[in-house]
Amino acid sequence: MFGYQMSDYDKRVYEEELQEFLPSTIVDSHVHICTEEHLYDYQKDGATKWIYRVGATCPIEDLQSTYSTMFKGKRVIPVLLGNVSGKIKESNVYTEEVMKKNGLPGLFCTAYDMSAEYLEEHVLNRFDGLKPYCDNCNPQVNGADADIYDFMPEEHFKFADKYGLKVVLHISKRDRLKNPDNVKRLLEIEQKYPNAKVIVAHVGRAYSPEDLGDALEVLGKNTKNMLFDFSANVQDVAIRKCIEAVGTKRVIFGTDMPVTKMRMYRISENGNYINVVPRGLYGDVSGDPHMRETDEKNITNFVYEIIRSFKRVANDLTLTKADVEDIMCGNAVKLYNIKI
Repeated sequence: MFGYQMSDYDKRVYEEELQEFLPSTIVDSHVHICTEEHLYDYQKDGATKWIYRVGATCPIEDLQSTYSTMFKGKRVIPVLLGNVSGKIKESNVYTEEVMKKNGLPGLFCTAYDMSAEYLEEHVLNRFDGLKPYCDNCNPQVNGADADIYDFMPEEHFKFADKYGLKVVLHISKRDRLKNPDNVKRLLEIEQKYPNAKVIVAHVGRAYSPEDLGDALEVLGKNTKNMLFDFSANVQDVAIRKCIEAVGTKRVIFGTDMPVTKMRMYRISENGNYINVVPRGLYGDVSGDPHMRETDEKNITNFVYEIIRSFKRVANDLTLTKADVEDIMCGNAVKLYNIKI
């Protein structure tokens, strides 16, 4: 789907709930751009994961069209990531081309077997940092169970630390943020690589309350550099605990588009997140534990649900307008040295 087609309900949600809440400039610090050429065949047929059914591709023209429709009257600046689970070398070439043409920040998708010399050649003076992903991990390890160093080896962290590069980190393991090995590793990374600007994506993938444990409290007390984005996260308690733990200067907004163009709202049952979607819109989802169909009519998009969640948290914590602007724009502007 090119761009995004606004429904009457979408327009009502934006105009009545979000437009005034949002600052005039927004930085989308987590968005994936890619074309068909960057996909493997199994991603093109959309049969394996719900994310491919919703939005497998997102050329820059698609993204810009979506922003102009979803965020009427606002300026949106993306931080570009490529297709982390596709043909990453081809995707990196495309990302760099778009960065140069549009004057945008972006990250280089990495794989476990890339050497420091390779990163020196392909990243320095070209990209703002690194985007590792658990799919591109040590071949001896199942990506779903991977330790952070299995897909972002220490050699890569040393490289990022040496040059003060950003690292957007999508952690693995089935119990997500609360996994004690993940927490231990994040604390180690903070101590050993203080010059690397690590952003823990999706609030550590804490998509259900059961994913949290006391991880945010521990990380908040024992880190001073690590940031968090709440892209693709609509769990109020995760966003709230994150802000309570690290403050408003270390939290940044992101959408995780194109997947978040999805029409949905999310619920959690027994620690499992479920995307509730209009019946028939994404094909046969009966076998997917993260998808459930409904005949409800008034369903907006994932992006708006993320912002709705943040707005509820902002109201609960009585955040100021300046706090909201920091999280939606200012913190990322400072992090990526964006000229606005």
